[in-house]
Amino acid sequence: MTERTIGYIVGSISSTSINRRLAMALEHLAPQDTTLVEIPIADLPFFSVDIENDMPPAAREFKDAIDRVDGVIIVTPEYSRSIPGVLKNALDWAARPYGQGSFDGKPTAVIGTSGGGIATAAAQQHLKAILSHFNAPTLGQPEGYVQSTPGLFTETGEVTSDETAAFFTAYLSAFVALIERYAPVPAAV
Repeated sequence: MTERTIGYIVGSISSTSINRRLAMALEHLAPQDTTLVEIPIADLPFFSVDIENDMPPAAREFKDAIDRVDGVIIVTPEYSRSIPGVLKNALDWAARPYGQGSFDGKPTAVIGTSGGGIATAAAQQHLKAILSHFNAPTLGQPEGYVQSTPGLFTETGEVTSDETAAFFTAYLSAFVALIERYAPVPAAV
């Protein structure tokens, strides 16, 4: 088996984020030989072309973290029927400087949770449009619209529903298959 590392970005910087708990649940359910690591966004400055050529250390570290992983899961809340501003800011840093986009060819998956019946469907559609522009191969199925109900996730990210845990396991397996499809072919010796 191939060992792989999947980075995850939580599109919320709230200390009580249910999407952070979802990300923690994915960590707990990672397939064998797969490690999930957070790629944090809270310390990124606001993106500006005025500073992109002298990239701030936090932005360089963010881009380097994306480069080090085999794939990225973006766990997004939905704010005003779109992605949170902090997530858009992070994506803007990932796309710069021009021609050096961190998501170009990087297998990516999108998932999110909210209390509403359609969960984060509108935000995810906006996010997938951005990822398409970035040339990121993005997991199409299964889609990860998770309705959060009271007690679905514990404080430490354990999932209390066997059905939801089984969905997360299948979701991660599908994403690992996407990563393997886009993995570089080893050079012949």
